[in-house]
Amino acid sequence: MAGANSSEIRVAGSGRLYVAAAGTEAPAAFTDNSATDWTAGGWKDLGFTTADGVTFAKKDKLEPVDSWQAVSPIHFVYSDRDLTLKFSLLQFNEDTLPFFMGGGEVKNEGTPPAVTDVYRYDIAERAYADVRALGLEFTDVKAGTNTAVKYRFAIPRGQVTASDDIKLARKSAATLGITFTAMSRGEGKALASFVMKDNTYSPTV
Repeated sequence: MAGANSSEIRVAGSGRLYVAAAGTEAPAAFTDNSATDWTAGGWKDLGFTTADGVTFAKKDKLEPVDSWQAVSPIHFVYSDRDLTLKFSLLQFNEDTLPFFMGGGEVKNEGTPPAVTDVYRYDIAERAYADVRALGLEFTDVKAGTNTAVKYRFAIPRGQVTASDDIKLARKSAATLGITFTAMSRGEGKALASFVMKDNTYSPTV
């Protein structure tokens, strides 16, 4: 709807991050249990994140076309597009640590059938491509109503392109700071997608 409308303001009061095999799309079905919607598609919940939430960034690089006849560009050529999600995970487990480190798996050091609760994760000597799908969901309530709206965002193909330092200290929780960048899936295929349960987008509302 055009014009000032406070019910169209969105605050990501609560959200979740999910990771899945490359090529996995965000679930389009919205049931009463969002967690079930995601896990049905093979997504794994990455758990708690810091209160900063998620920073979404889209940066397009344009190259100007200059001419002899004008002092301003006469045309722009798109040369690059970066689409990233940046966040910090608070939980350390068999899903989050390999995701942060760039692949691999956590292995049980015990000799079966004995259970020793000792596990090992090896950091590879060289970096390998660890392509994944990343999903995000947040819930809000429309201003002046009791109507909940849900937003889902998914990057079907991307990888961790930057990781923050892990600070181990007595007065703060250790975090896994991640920047995840979208990768092309080929000509004509979406880089990422929003799926919304929000009738604001209906032309009749």
